[in-house]
Amino acid sequence: MLIGVVGKANVGKSTFFRAATLAPAEIGPYPFVTIKPNRAIAYVKVKCPACEKGLKCNPGNSPCIDGFRFVPFELIDVAGLIPGAHEGLGLGNQFLDDLRQADALIHVVDAAGATDEKGNPIPPGSRNPKEDIVFLNEEIDFWIQNILIKHFRTKHNQKISLNEIAEKLSGLKITKEQIQKATKELNYDLSKIREWSDEQFLEFAIALRVKSKPILIAANKCDIPIARENTEKLKKEFPEYNTIPTSAESELVLREANEKKIIHYIPGESEFKIIGNPNEKQKQALEFVRNHVLKTIGNTGVQQALNSVVFNLLNYIAVFPVEDENKLTDGKGRILPDAYLLPKGATALDLAYKIHSDIGDNFIGAIDCKTKRKIGKDTELKNGDIIKILTRR
Repeated sequence: MLIGVVGKANVGKSTFFRAATLAPAEIGPYPFVTIKPNRAIAYVKVKCPACEKGLKCNPGNSPCIDGFRFVPFELIDVAGLIPGAHEGLGLGNQFLDDLRQADALIHVVDAAGATDEKGNPIPPGSRNPKEDIVFLNEEIDFWIQNILIKHFRTKHNQKISLNEIAEKLSGLKITKEQIQKATKELNYDLSKIREWSDEQFLEFAIALRVKSKPILIAANKCDIPIARENTEKLKKEFPEYNTIPTSAESELVLREANEKKIIHYIPGESEFKIIGNPNEKQKQALEFVRNHVLKTIGNTGVQQALNSVVFNLLNYIAVFPVEDENKLTDGKGRILPDAYLLPKGATALDLAYKIHSDIGDNFIGAIDCKTKRKIGKDTELKNGDIIKILTRR
């Protein structure tokens, strides 16, 4: 799974990325700080089934902090977008190409309206953040439209099959099913795609974008009062989106202070505890976050955005494989060492292949460790399931 962090220049994308991953990424108050895309591991937060049973887990791929497991996925931070990106303006071509394989997008918006359309600083409240949501969607739509026209419009009108179209669009991570659903909703004849007008290609591009690149809005800079007001307006104007108020800079302050053992902080929580000796500047920063973010919006929103895009937008689930259904251990005796993210509807067989192809090839069944019942290859898994895979010896 790959999630893209997108938005126009200078809205806090790279700050959001660093806050979510603690990976190095240059940040600064000016456009095009990010040129090459940054990739790193971020985590969704789920309750640890072992801790709920009073057991001490031995986490491997997914750290456990105070009863919460943090399950990994990949995040990519791309160059900022400006109007005309689909025509190659700014770093548009690179931006859009970097998003080809993204499963979903987190659109970081300057909810304070403190940057113009090109990302230059302006006084807070000067720009309506609604404009940024509209323009980013349009840029992606025009980009997909251009790709469709390039591949499928020719001077001759021979028919083209669904499989051929799906193969051409697979590089954008657009599936055959998404193509079928889009054409059905629009009532378009896919076999006559070479005869479509520009308007038809654009409508098709919009439908494909909605299905293949779902978007969550991270209304950033919510430590500024006008941003909180604007966020409520965005929720009403764009009810089709999940809009989450965020303060990426505040989350980064907390995460870095936690790393330095100045505070104890669990991402996504509404409080932190000072355990070290912060200097005066650090004290002021921490108090600002506590009073102007945690006490006003409840949290920084960064972890909430990550969880929402994975579990709500993409409908993924977290599953824990073990080898001993009674002790909940792997072959080395470690309690609940790993967790995996799978799409909703995934089966025990899917989990087996996720762990290793050999395990999938030799799959004969599985055990639901919570119920102790044997399940088959077609049994759909649920969020938080603990599963033992049975294989041929």
